[in-house]
Amino acid sequence: MSSRTATLGRPPVAATLAGSAVVAIGLFALLRVVAGLGVAGWLGGGTFLVLAGALVARAAHRDGAATLGPAGSVTALRAVLTGGVAALVAQDLARPGTVPTAPLVVLAALALLLDGVDGQVARRTRTASELGARFDAELDAALLAVLSVSVATDLGAWVLLIGGMRYAFVAAGWALPWLRGSLPVRRSAKVVAALQGVVLVVASTELLPPVVATVLVAVALAALTWSFAVSVVWLARHRDEAVPARVPDDEEVVPDDTPPTPTWRRVTGVVVTALAVVVLALVLVAPQDTTGLVPEAYLRLPLEGIAGLALLLLLPARVRRPLALVAGALLGVWAVLSAFDVGFATVLARPFDPVLDRALVADGAEFVGSTYGTAAEVGAVVVVVVLGVVLLAGGALAARRVVTRAAAHRRPVLRTLGALAAVWLVAIVTGTTTSPGVALAAANTPDALATRVRLTDASLRDAGQFASQSRADAWAGTPAPDLLTALRGKDVVVAVVESYGRAALADPGLAATVTPVLDRADRDLPAAGWGVRSGFLTSSVVGSGSWLAHATFLSGLHVDNEQRYLTLTSSSRFTLSQAFRRAGWDTSAMQPGTTRPWPEGAFYGYDRAYNVTQLGYRGPSFGWASMPDQFVLQRYDQLERDRPAPRAPIMSEIDLVSSHAPWAPLPHMVGWDQLGDGSVFWSQTANPGPRDTAAVRAGYATSIAYTMDALTSWVQRSNDPNLVVIAFGDHQPAPLVTGPGAGADVPISIISRDPAVLARTDPWGWTPGLKPAPTAPTWPMEAFRDRFLQAFSPR
Repeated sequence: MSSRTATLGRPPVAATLAGSAVVAIGLFALLRVVAGLGVAGWLGGGTFLVLAGALVARAAHRDGAATLGPAGSVTALRAVLTGGVAALVAQDLARPGTVPTAPLVVLAALALLLDGVDGQVARRTRTASELGARFDAELDAALLAVLSVSVATDLGAWVLLIGGMRYAFVAAGWALPWLRGSLPVRRSAKVVAALQGVVLVVASTELLPPVVATVLVAVALAALTWSFAVSVVWLARHRDEAVPARVPDDEEVVPDDTPPTPTWRRVTGVVVTALAVVVLALVLVAPQDTTGLVPEAYLRLPLEGIAGLALLLLLPARVRRPLALVAGALLGVWAVLSAFDVGFATVLARPFDPVLDRALVADGAEFVGSTYGTAAEVGAVVVVVVLGVVLLAGGALAARRVVTRAAAHRRPVLRTLGALAAVWLVAIVTGTTTSPGVALAAANTPDALATRVRLTDASLRDAGQFASQSRADAWAGTPAPDLLTALRGKDVVVAVVESYGRAALADPGLAATVTPVLDRADRDLPAAGWGVRSGFLTSSVVGSGSWLAHATFLSGLHVDNEQRYLTLTSSSRFTLSQAFRRAGWDTSAMQPGTTRPWPEGAFYGYDRAYNVTQLGYRGPSFGWASMPDQFVLQRYDQLERDRPAPRAPIMSEIDLVSSHAPWAPLPHMVGWDQLGDGSVFWSQTANPGPRDTAAVRAGYATSIAYTMDALTSWVQRSNDPNLVVIAFGDHQPAPLVTGPGAGADVPISIISRDPAVLARTDPWGWTPGLKPAPTAPTWPMEAFRDRFLQAFSPR
């Protein structure tokens, strides 16, 4: 045989493992196509194969084996097939019922068929070795364990005894050394072992009736129990014979002549290591939203931590240490992202998008400053930066500490990790929980990572798609004479009520404060000749991002992130306010929450935009809202509607922001003739003091009641037959107020004294009064522009 042939027949261990990795990637890609293998499957099967490869490489290094031989190559192929089975089982555990049976059965059957091939190859090529035999035996046990997990999900956790019995036997040998003795070859043991694989594969086909499958697997388990019992009895009878010497661990600490470490340092070291373990575990099990923020969520077993530490311990020291630092730093990054997720879920009812939400971080800091002062803004920024640095550096140092100490006690640590992995498997199959709805077996990272990858990919692709949408506009070329002809001569006010969501009407705890104000207005407005029609819109945002909702309403496009907003305001999209301007209206915007120049005003088509410094308010600041809505409405009259005739009809957006978070302190109504420059409100300010959830909810409801009272009182006071008011909420308040699952719907109303104006809305099916009926139509907010233009621009 030539040397080249010998090399091909006996490749180095590294070459065998590398080739197996390539085959595994191809297999997983195929499973992605034929079985819908997802992130959980890739991570589950990949973790199995990486751990298997690390174990084989370590064993080969310890035995001084340069190659696994031709038989080892066959066994490596079996390992890849077993990894495919593990991937499908992991996918099924993560998404029950989504994995087809056929691919799993085929892979498992092929692995079983190849079980006899590697032995035949070893004997015929005379390359049998102890390492190859151990590799073969461990892979047999691993395949049974994976198959037992699959079958246990259908027949019950007791099936796990088949896959776990061999590992329980090995664990018993740690306490009873005589169980580690050499056993004679028994044909019956081989037959029973082969029977387990065949039975589990047959049960996995799901072709047998459940009763028959249960009996068949139970018989196989009984045979396996008998076989192990025979082995235990034989070893017990020969316990006086020499027990195999303990294999030395090349990385365990060797005693030397150095002085003993002081007790206080040992105790301190143990405490620091324990804290590092706790910190890393908490990061792995930490939920990404507020619904999971319960103490029991932190009492779970993170599979990622178990598998990750085991893998690091199997790697050489020169690789292990830098990888531990990198892994810890990545966990720190994950902790930062998780913290942002919780914060965004609390305020916006959605996770943090690193691509599109970076601008919102700065806006959040500005919100803190405008609400609580510059010192609070600076403090918040400092805390966030320090926390980020601490999490990144602390994660890296904690991981290095844990891995270093675990490596000094590698064997007992690996045994402990094996036991924890067994507990995790039993827990996930049995559905064990630490509290109702909180599973003991945690594997947050795969789903969270997949969600974040999908979100990032969608965000990166969204910009181009949205740019194309913004250019397609059927109304952009409509000539002025054809626009808004049914509103000629009317002053139109678009009143945007901050945080006015459906919850204010549907939540009994909030409606008790808001509804009486609306009921009173629904009595007084008709008595004064006003008619009202109301429905619902589904906002593009929840909790915050008012400017995104305004852009959605006026542009007819779904704007739910900063990238879309920038794309929109950089385009020539035809907005609702531009339509009024083209049709001859004088346009303006009252923006008491704006503190700087507003270049977007030109995009929207406003002739004038008034910010907080231009409204002449001399009263106290009411949180972020600054000035009360009642004052803003009066200043609108003074600056716009009281201009001397003749003047063009006016279309104005008025932002009513007294209902903006944090809803404390809050103004209350005063006489319209007492408003003046707002100084009258100095008597209403008070320190809100500590605020719990109940106080926040009460403050929110009171703010909505105040804003709607101010708006409806202003409408009645105007007594203008040519006034049309479109009042709507920009978004629901934060989930802290509404609770989870409140949705994104907001009320919208049209108020007018002209029956012809209200008649235009009859095809919409909106209901009378300021409170839309629960069954009132609900449109996407982006649909309003086109439907409004169509209704009031008859061609």
